[in-house]
Amino acid sequence: MSCTDNKSFAIPEAVFERYADTVYRLAFVRTGNRSDSDDILQEVFLRYMKVWGKMESEEHIKATLIRITVNCSNSWLTSSWFKKTAPLDENISVTDENTAENALYEVLKLPVKYRTVIHLHYYMGYSVAEIAEITKTNPSTVKTRLSRARGQLKKVLEAEDL
Repeated sequence: MSCTDNKSFAIPEAVFERYADTVYRLAFVRTGNRSDSDDILQEVFLRYMKVWGKMESEEHIKATLIRITVNCSNSWLTSSWFKKTAPLDENISVTDENTAENALYEVLKLPVKYRTVIHLHYYMGYSVAEIAEITKTNPSTVKTRLSRARGQLKKVLEAEDL
């Protein structure tokens, strides 16, 4: 296959257009930072390019991209660069405390393990079993993390209503 064969690049380009938003959102939920999410997005699709010819179905592509995103963000979060830097305070202001945006900001304040399961379950619609497979954890661990995340969110959101 030569570099001038346009068909060889059409499939990854279409996949990028379909899934870039999904990958970026998951990366953002895990890192809480836009520039880190941009870096992870690029890395995910670079890694995907190495395996794109082996994909069997649309679900296989999506699952592969989500798995690569989780792995890349895990690598980023455990890197010495990340551990030795301090995040900038982006001062996100919310005018109406009852908006869905406020709930999203509260989700972003949760620990990474809780943000990930909340995002995969509520924003992407995955079941507990599917999340366990994606994150390579036990289904009971996923259930526990969902329960604890819901509890933390409930406390915060109820306190804001007072």
